[in-house]
Amino acid sequence: MDAMTLTDVLGRRTALVVIDMQNDYCHPDGSFGRRGATLTPPLASTVENLRRLSSTARESGVPVIFIRTGHGPWSDSPTWLGRLRGIPGVDKLPVCAEGTWGAEFYGLDPAPGDRVVTKHRYSAFVNTQLPLYLRSLEVRTLVCCGVVTNVCVESTAREAFMNDFHVVTVSDACSATSTEEHEGALFNLDRYFGRVETTDAILACWQENPTREVAR
Repeated sequence: MDAMTLTDVLGRRTALVVIDMQNDYCHPDGSFGRRGATLTPPLASTVENLRRLSSTARESGVPVIFIRTGHGPWSDSPTWLGRLRGIPGVDKLPVCAEGTWGAEFYGLDPAPGDRVVTKHRYSAFVNTQLPLYLRSLEVRTLVCCGVVTNVCVESTAREAFMNDFHVVTVSDACSATSTEEHEGALFNLDRYFGRVETTDAILACWQENPTREVAR
């Protein structure tokens, strides 16, 4: 079988999945920022590319799905909380607690017609409505972007691939807490779980192929 081009992949009922662009991960006064974490590539460029992607996706008929994290006592099991042992101050700086400023969107907001999915684990597929939305829209390809590259973006992209979706991760529309983590995740995703492309490559494909098959 011949290798598929990016045009082939993006022509198979595509959805844009924007992951965890929330204050606690991204804002300097959020939980990550107050613990001293700095995201790279710089968020200014990541947000700009996310805006370009989401705007062009809507214009092209590609559904945009925002993934948000929401935590609380009803969702955080002892096993889940135990993963945080050894991280200084994490108990005093919870991440994306439901109903707080930290859980609100950062940098860009869903537009009318976009879908919003709340997740409680790293992957957006675990105990969420995402699989239902994708089946209903007959989506076959996910374009994944957001934060952080090596945790929630990678977890979602991996699980999408395991569920037989084509996966495109956008290298310059993701950020992580270090260059090593960002680049390592992208290497892994490109080698084993789909492909990695730039914002410009994806936009060019969407703009040059307006008659491709897209999700309803």
